[in-house]
Order: sequence, then C-alpha cells, then structure tokens
Amino acid sequence: MEISYKESVVKKIESFEAGAVFIANDFLEIASYERIRNILNRLVKDGTIRRILNGVYYQPRYSELIDEYEAPNVHQVALAIARKYNWTITPSENTALNILGLSTQVPAKWVYLSDGRYVTYSFGGIDIEFKRRSNAEISNMSMITSMVIQAIKAIGKDRITEEQIDILKKRLSAEEKKALLKDGKTATAWIYEILRKIGEEDE
Repeated sequence: MEISYKESVVKKIESFEAGAVFIANDFLEIASYERIRNILNRLVKDGTIRRILNGVYYQPRYSELIDEYEAPNVHQVALAIARKYNWTITPSENTALNILGLSTQVPAKWVYLSDGRYVTYSFGGIDIEFKRRSNAEISNMSMITSMVIQAIKAIGKDRITEEQIDILKKRLSAEEKKALLKDGKTATAWIYEILRKIGEEDE
C-alpha cells in the first residue's frame, strides 16, 4: 500500500509544471499528512525533488540556456508558505511592481502583507518577509486586485504613467479586470480612478 501512495504522489508531481513549488497539504487527497511528509522526504533523498524550506519542496526545471537547474520561483515559494499556514497574503509595493512587470529591478527582499505572523524566510540568498496586516486590509479582494493596488501605491499618485496603465491593461484578463473594478471600490478615490482606467474596455 505504501508503494501505491508513493506512486500516486509521484504521478501528481509529474502532472505539475516543471519548477512547481508544493507542500504536503497539496497531496492530502492521497494519504495522511504524516505519510505524505515521509514520502516527500524520501523523494528528496532520492533526488527526485528538492527541499527549499522545511515543508516546502519543488520540482527542479532544467535550463539548457544556463546548463543547470533553475532556482525556484520566489512568488510561488511565498504562495506555498501561505498555503502551508493558511495565510492570506499579497505582494507588497516593490514586490508587486516586479511581479506585474512594472519594474525589472529584482527586489532585495521580497515583501508580502499577510494576516499571519511577522516572519522572514531565507533560502538561496533570498529573503521573503511577511508583514502582518489586518485581515480586512487584504482578504476582501482578489490577490490580483490587492497586488495592483500595492503597485499603484509604490509608484505614487502623480507618477503613474499611461504606459504603466497600458501594461496592466494588457496583463490582466477580462475576469481579473472585472474583479479589479468590483473589489477595488474600497480603495481611496485616487487609486480607484486608476483602477477604473485599467479595467475599462478599449474602444
């Protein structure tokens, strides 16, 4: 039976995209938490997967360009940590700018607002910091909406450009724009005006 559980875990991992980040909770439909943890730890020893942090793993993606395995996606690591502890998170200002493609500068520290505890995780020379905020500030809207709001705050009221607005218009799907206009109504007036420009349909 144990072999069957392991095969099921491996099969699910193989269904993920290369570079996927995951935790034991992502496999609870297969077996108990402790059994899954044991299987994942054995897969680490086998070299099938890698451990990023305690309880956080990934399936390495090989890059022919650099002739080595790529580092895990930092945002995906943050999302996995949030799943592990059942936190609601959103990328904070400069982190949001990078993820949304509004800045090519890689953050010195990846900062997220969270309804969990204040904590910093470090791996591979990268720091992910979770800053505690009230649940009402981040949980009443989709992550994409809260992330766009954080990015707008980072840019500033009078500094956001039409080019940046256009980047967001192209990046967001029709459903994400609908959520932006609906969820963003609790934002301050000047921010919502920018959200409206991003969410409006082109003529």
